[in-house]
Amino acid sequence: MIRKFFAALTASLLLMTPALAADGIAPRTLPGIEDAYKTDAFIADPMATIDAALAEAKGADKRVLLVMGTGGCHDSAWLANLIATDRFAPVRDRYAIVYADIGMPHVRGLGRNPAVPKRFGFKKIKGTPTVAILTADGTVLNRKAAPKWRNAASRSDDEIYNELMQ
Repeated sequence: MIRKFFAALTASLLLMTPALAADGIAPRTLPGIEDAYKTDAFIADPMATIDAALAEAKGADKRVLLVMGTGGCHDSAWLANLIATDRFAPVRDRYAIVYADIGMPHVRGLGRNPAVPKRFGFKKIKGTPTVAILTADGTVLNRKAAPKWRNAASRSDDEIYNELMQ
């Protein structure tokens, strides 16, 4: 009885595999980007860059888009690469953008630069990227939505664009 159950389960999983691959599990691509899931945009020691972005935001009446993630995270890399595309030029014009390498603090032993999320009142990072929209004085405007970016690679480009441009 148990053998029949596991045989049926295995057969059904094997039959589902092609359907899962067809449902978007295949990697997405971005124009002009060799591997949309890898990037070197994240800064290893980001505090000075954050300070400069806050100063730029103050002088240019902008907000700061603080992307806390890491190049080794497919969602972080996807978002950084997406923002670099031509379509997202208005987003780049609207914000002073900082890609702060915080590693993967939600995975024990893989966190880096814990002072970055702490500076902006994030006690625990649930996943990367965590994207904070900051005023020029460093106030987080999207505290509840910031952790929800950890699924960036599975979000539509339109959804990302619209959220960043509202």
